[in-house]
Amino acid sequence: MALGRHNNTGSRLSSRPRRLSAKWLILSSIVTVIGFSVICASVVFDMRRGEEALARQTLDNLASSIDADISRNLELYDVSLRAVAGSLVMPELKDVSKPIRQLILFNQAASAKHFGAIEVFDPEGRLTIDASTLDPPAEDRSDEEYFSIHRDHPDVGLFISRPMLHRGSYAIVLSRRITGADGRFLGVVVGSIRFSYFHELFSRLRLGPSDSITVVRRDGTVIMRTPFDLDVIGKNIGDVPGVKRALSEPSGSYTGLSVLDSERRLYVWRDSTNPLVVIVGKPWRDLLNLWQEEAVRIGATMTALVLFMLAVTLFLAREIGRRAQAEDKLEELATTDALTGLKNRRKFDATIDEEWRRAIRQQMPLALLMIDADHFKTYNDTFGHQAGDQVLIGIAICISDSVHRAGDCVARYGGEEFAVLLPGLAPMDALTVAEKIRLKVQQWSDGSQQINTVSIGVASMIPGATTDWCDLVRAADKALYAAKANGRNQSALASVPELTLAA
Repeated sequence: MALGRHNNTGSRLSSRPRRLSAKWLILSSIVTVIGFSVICASVVFDMRRGEEALARQTLDNLASSIDADISRNLELYDVSLRAVAGSLVMPELKDVSKPIRQLILFNQAASAKHFGAIEVFDPEGRLTIDASTLDPPAEDRSDEEYFSIHRDHPDVGLFISRPMLHRGSYAIVLSRRITGADGRFLGVVVGSIRFSYFHELFSRLRLGPSDSITVVRRDGTVIMRTPFDLDVIGKNIGDVPGVKRALSEPSGSYTGLSVLDSERRLYVWRDSTNPLVVIVGKPWRDLLNLWQEEAVRIGATMTALVLFMLAVTLFLAREIGRRAQAEDKLEELATTDALTGLKNRRKFDATIDEEWRRAIRQQMPLALLMIDADHFKTYNDTFGHQAGDQVLIGIAICISDSVHRAGDCVARYGGEEFAVLLPGLAPMDALTVAEKIRLKVQQWSDGSQQINTVSIGVASMIPGATTDWCDLVRAADKALYAAKANGRNQSALASVPELTLAA
């Protein structure tokens, strides 16, 4: 027997490349899809946060520019009101004529097409001076809010009225108290800014159809709003949580449903310390419209790629499965004896090498049966090769019927010789299996015209670091020769490592 090449054969079999598993391919594809999906989702949400940040910045800039324009005009008009109020307490003003008085009071007063004429009312609320005429008509404004506010509260300063019909047009009235040197209430100086100012200001802006700009007084009263609705003007929305924030925090933003039109918007405001606070709103559906289009495009592209990848993966998995089946069949053909259906010599060499290593690691016994058909050459020459093949097939069936454990290996070792590898069996247990096989073969041959028996060599040992599985094969071979020498149709047990024989 060519024992020297056994290790090389086992090493060639063990060095075969691993197969690509269809399950691992599908799993890796799923992990890849999940990974790309997470990345795409992260990118999409980053885009959303970017769109939201850009929208906040844009609305912030818009609110700042509107607030600056309104504040500048309020301050400009307030300077004129304070100048008139300060000049009215000058004693010299009583002795000048009406034209000179008009010139002194209103020469430097702010004037614009949206500014109403400045008026002066005495402590009883009667109109005494009108910047637009030397002979003002008789008017009594003592019942107006702005008059009673200044009369009863000396420290109010600039007061901005609710939107109202003033001198034939809708406007907001700006007023200041006239206080004498002794602190007495001397009347009120009044001016107005028409709604046309706000309409013109907002018309210069490029707004969406659902964008909103709301100008509110410090108490939450709506002074002006676009889209314009006269029913909304003058309404108090100071109790709305978002408006409360806008009136209490210097600047910021919030998201909420409008109490005026129930539209969900992003609202931004700037500098709530001004007399009028500007709140700019943009609907979320418009704000995220571009992002939604991009998200849909990316999602559709990602879905198409995922479906393509899954289709390719399933196709490859099917092909890998077919290839694995073909390789299994080829391996089975390469490791199976065509005549008996048992493992062949090549598979046996690989198996005994693997089991030997496992036995070394676990320090468990490894048993081997070497089985040879008695007088087979004579039988084969007498009855022909086909009859001899039937004998070998019958012996193979008897051996297979006698060995049932999953780890056992039954192989045709060569010619009329068979080998049975029995991991974990001690010598006597292995001898019991050998006798079971021998008796089964004998019983089978009793029913035929020719007597066919087998001789069996049994060896079992616990591998050591200095031993090789060739020693086990050699011991079983010697036991087989001893069985044949003692008259055949028997089992012989080798004593390992001394290799003395017992029949």
